[in-house]
Amino acid sequence: MTDVHHTYDRIAEHFSKTREYPWPEIEEFLADRTGTVAVDVGCGNGRHTELLAANADRAVGVDASRGLLREARDRATDRGFDAALVAGDAERLPLAANVADLAVYVATIHHLPDRDARVASLDELARVLTADGDALVSAWSTTHDNFDRTEGFDTTVDWTLPGGETVPRFYHVYDPDEFRADLRASALAVGETFTASGNCYAVVHGEE
Repeated sequence: MTDVHHTYDRIAEHFSKTREYPWPEIEEFLADRTGTVAVDVGCGNGRHTELLAANADRAVGVDASRGLLREARDRATDRGFDAALVAGDAERLPLAANVADLAVYVATIHHLPDRDARVASLDELARVLTADGDALVSAWSTTHDNFDRTEGFDTTVDWTLPGGETVPRFYHVYDPDEFRADLRASALAVGETFTASGNCYAVVHGEE
């Protein structure tokens, strides 16, 4: 995830300003769930870590970008929530096995460069979840209005900084069948899958 980490380090401050509010799908997922340890994989500026902190005894946010982790720490200070915010890759989470009974892995898997890396990250999520733990996974989908393709594909989307500099960001845009196939190829137990707001979602559980 080296390229992703450098990309988001460069745009962290500006990116964070555009990501103030949590997604309604994450709010809905967490509405009737609580946990002892909750993990936000690819936590970014901490907007969803904040939700987890309200639903668990301990919240942990993991991100490859130290710039985004700084933004998350600032958010935690400003908004008064407690979370451990640590540097790490989704493919090698710096967490013990069977430690989390609640997790979100949102808008991150689609930045990983190939299928092996993406499935490895799902295996890592399975590893850190308890057997009865619940997690929500999301990825950008071909169902989004921006796209007119039905099969998954790789693309680059530029982020434009205030001075006009553009920073390319890699995405793998999933089609829903491909998303389900990657989930099934992992060690996760797969529950409900659905699309909403141009994203694929899945409710998953710990290792089968």
